[in-house]
Amino acid sequence: MFMSENKKYSYEQTLKSMDTEEFLDLKFYRPLGYCWALFFEKLKISPNTVSVLSIILGVSAGVMFYFNDLILNVIGMFLLVWANTYDSADGQLARMTGQFSYIGRILDGACGDLWFITIYASICIRLTPEWGIWIWILAATAGFCHAKQAAIADYYRNFHLFFIKGKKGSELDDSNKVKKELEALKFSKDPVYKVFTWFYLNYTKNQEIMTPQMQKFRKTLRAQYGDNDVPETLREEFRKKSLPLMKYTNMLSFNTRVIALFVSLFLSQPWLYFVFELTVLNGMLIYLMITHEKICKEFNEQISNQS
Repeated sequence: MFMSENKKYSYEQTLKSMDTEEFLDLKFYRPLGYCWALFFEKLKISPNTVSVLSIILGVSAGVMFYFNDLILNVIGMFLLVWANTYDSADGQLARMTGQFSYIGRILDGACGDLWFITIYASICIRLTPEWGIWIWILAATAGFCHAKQAAIADYYRNFHLFFIKGKKGSELDDSNKVKKELEALKFSKDPVYKVFTWFYLNYTKNQEIMTPQMQKFRKTLRAQYGDNDVPETLREEFRKKSLPLMKYTNMLSFNTRVIALFVSLFLSQPWLYFVFELTVLNGMLIYLMITHEKICKEFNEQISNQS
């Protein structure tokens, strides 16, 4: 259901948390996203529809990067920025209207995936006459790393939000819970929802596999405090440790990689973007994972010793 006409949501209320927002998002994408969210809310357009519009814009942007023409590339850059304002708006609109679902969460994640699949493919087709199969190998390796970077960044942000706002203020999920919901769905009655939930289950499982110490910590937290009764002192202690890492989760998301992409296009050397993925962003990912796992291990041992 949409919110009532007389209920107003401020810009700040549509943000997840100041801890997890990036400077460029706060100054540009979130304000524009809020304006779009207000516009779409008046038209009774759902967040999922906004996500689909974002996918269309982002895929169109990716196609523009096939051409070795700076003007067309700049048009693609404009479309990609526009797509990201819609990607911001769908989440802000969901918080305004209370419309949350696995399909919405998957669509939100699929926006970036489909944008960059198109971008990668367009760059590869553009460079194939010069590079041959090697550009596809480079792009496939960078794309695999990209998927891991984005998944982990999203997971760590939601774990941080869990300590700030609790279960209701975070989109942190558990694969066992998602699996039970998948099993309860009947393909004959809910085919689309079942397929989306299957993809989301695998996405969640991969996040858990990559974070073993975090999973031990989560298990200890559930056993000791349940999902919503973590002591305030523990919440604040973890937040302080986790907060410095949030800038890296943001850099592994959209803005940093898109700046690198745009620079490579202005230089007419788009292959440099793949190298950036494999070196700089992978370096950030490794540092982030090692540090976050160490923090989780320390807190897990602390709670276990106290109990």
